[in-house]
This record gives sequence, C-alpha cells and structure tokens, in this order.
Amino acid sequence: MASSAVTSKLGQLEATASTQQRTEEYAGVLQSIISEPSNQAENLVAFVQSITSDSVGVINSRPLLSLFVERFRDLADNDVKIEAGSQIVQLLAPKVISFEQQDTELKFILADAYEKDEDFSNSAKTLQGVTLESSTRTVTDDEKAKVWMRICRCYLEEDDPTNALTYLNKIKQIYYTVTDHTTRLQFQLSQARISDSQRSFLEASATYLALSHETVIDEEERLQALSAAITCAVLAPAGPQRGKQLAKLYKDERCVDTPEFSILEKIFLDRLLSPSEVANFASGLKEHQLAKTSDGSTVLDKAVLEHNLLAVSRIYANITFQNLGALLGVEPDKAEMYASTMVESKRLSGSIDQIAGIIHFNTKEGGHSNVMVDLRAWDVNVQGLAEEVEKVTTILQREEPAWFEQHVSA
Repeated sequence: MASSAVTSKLGQLEATASTQQRTEEYAGVLQSIISEPSNQAENLVAFVQSITSDSVGVINSRPLLSLFVERFRDLADNDVKIEAGSQIVQLLAPKVISFEQQDTELKFILADAYEKDEDFSNSAKTLQGVTLESSTRTVTDDEKAKVWMRICRCYLEEDDPTNALTYLNKIKQIYYTVTDHTTRLQFQLSQARISDSQRSFLEASATYLALSHETVIDEEERLQALSAAITCAVLAPAGPQRGKQLAKLYKDERCVDTPEFSILEKIFLDRLLSPSEVANFASGLKEHQLAKTSDGSTVLDKAVLEHNLLAVSRIYANITFQNLGALLGVEPDKAEMYASTMVESKRLSGSIDQIAGIIHFNTKEGGHSNVMVDLRAWDVNVQGLAEEVEKVTTILQREEPAWFEQHVSA
C-alpha cells in the first residue's frame, strides 16, 4: 500500500489548477519516491494512477508519463521494476490508445526486467501486449520482426518450440522486407533450434551449416554452429539426403577443429562405431536429443544402429542375426527388425533368410567396401576442388574482366 504522505500529496496535486506548478511538483514527488526505498513499488503505482486520472487530463498526462518512463527505466532494483511495472501495465490497459507510446516503452522495460530475472515466459507474455498495428504511430516491418523475434527466443529459452514457431512464422510473412541483419541472423538461428528441438535434424543441420559461414558472426560462434550442424546430421535418419549433408560437412576443412569430427568421419566412411565413441558423443547432446522414442531407444541409438548395420554390410557378404546382434550390441531379434526395415525401405541392399537366421548383403557392394569408401572420399575431394576452381574463376572474372575475356576467348 502506498504511503499516506505520498497519497496525500498526489491528491492535492490532482486538484491544483496551475498546469506548470503541477508538472513541477509531480516531478518533485517522483524524485522523492525514487529516493525512498520504502514502499517504492506501491508509491510508483500510485503516482501513475494519479497522473493518468481524469482530473489531470490526457494532454497533461502524456508528458508526465513520459517523464515517469525515463526515471523508471533507470531504477536499479529489478524486483521493484517487476512488481510496479506489471501493475502499471494493467493500469494503463484500458487507456492504452491515449498512452500508446509510453505503454510500449514500459512493456519493453518490464520485459527486460523479467529476462534479467530469467523469467522468459512472462517476458514473452509482456511483449505480446505491445501494440504493433497502430493508427497513431508507424511501426515498420523491422520493428515488428524484432519484437516477434524476441518473443520467439524467450519461448525457446523456456523449451517451448510450439509457441516459438508461432512467432517465427509471423516473421516469415515479412522476412524479405526485413533489413536488420542481426534480426535475420537470429531468425536463422531460431529456425535451426526449433527444427532441432522438433527432431527435424536434417533441416536443422543445413541451417546451422549456413550460419557457420556468416562472416559477421564471431569465429567461436561459427564453430559452435558447425558443431551443431554435425551433431544434427549424425542424428538424422539414414538415407540419401543425410548422405549429401554428411558429404558437405566432411569436405569442410573447419570440421577437423570440432570435437565431433571423429564420429563424422567414421559415419561418412561407413566405419563401425564403438560404444565408447557413441557414449562420448552422447555426453555432449542436449536433453531433447536424448529423449526416448516409441520403442524405448533414443534417436542416437537408432542412428548409430542403422549406421553400424550399413558398415557391417560393407564388410560381410552375409552374417547370422546372432552375430549381427553381438556386433551391434543388441538382441538378435532387434537386429533382424532393423535390418528388415532398412531392406524394405531400400536403405540397405540385401535379403533375409528367416529360417536360417541369416542376412545376405549385396556381395558385389560388400566385397569392394574399401574401394567404395575410397571412391566416395575421392568424389568429395574432386567436387570440392571443382567448386574452388569455380570460385577462383568467378573472382578473376569480376576483378580482371579484360584479362579474363582475353584468355577465355583465346
């Protein structure tokens, strides 16, 4: 409850006829409230209630409320900002049309206070109340995108990708009119994080990889994005698209400097992964990446098992499910189930003899495993060299057009 001295003084000011005198005395009362820690939140709320009363009038209230906002922003006590700010925002709600600019600034200040307190949920809810479709002021697409981006990131901090996606989709509608580069980068990062949390690992990997090439980002952050791209590619379902993404990552020279390079190389070259390597990789995964699937295994368990099945097919012409299960570290029945699923979806070349309990791999492909691995690495290196040559050619054409034209025509 506001102190009686403050309440009494505010009541007297509301009845004052002189506008100039009232403005000066309101400024003095505000200064005294800020200087006195006792009942500060309640006194601040009472102050706003007084200056926005009908007896003061909207024309006089706006400059007083603007003065309050500036002083309120500089308050050191974050708890007071949250306690008073939340009540003042509710107080202004019925009059928001009259005080739209001041209301918007107060909500940003309150959202900052919530985030400082790591209360991202309330920060997001506060920002949702900011008026972005206004008849009294112009709100640009850049300004809208910044608010929506901030709400999206708050929900991501709360591990709420569903609500985060709602605001990311709002930005998508105006994305190509947004000029602020920071907002565009935050959009890409949030898009990757949402795809990652929803287990769309291939899409997340591609977005993280694109971010890792952004030169405006610090080198350390680019490497973190590259590591995230590798992690998501490893977790993605086996198939041609995943193979292409792994190839892009493997030929990126920067990958050698990431902790995930060892597992990336083994997966790309179809080598068996040991339990210790998998455990070491799993130790760096996030909680949602280790969540259990419907069959009780994790996404990583499934990805590693499918990869090791492919690796075994490069080594053996055929193998019993008993021995296959031992190699994969699972029961024979589970090894058979995964093998049959991959054969049916044409991700594994072979046939199954259920009576004998044996899986026969494509012997031609399996008998030349080392050649296949070498050719795959060779193809990646040739493709990388061709791309580098094309880059150099483009630079020469741009920087030395006369020389380029002379030598090409020759």
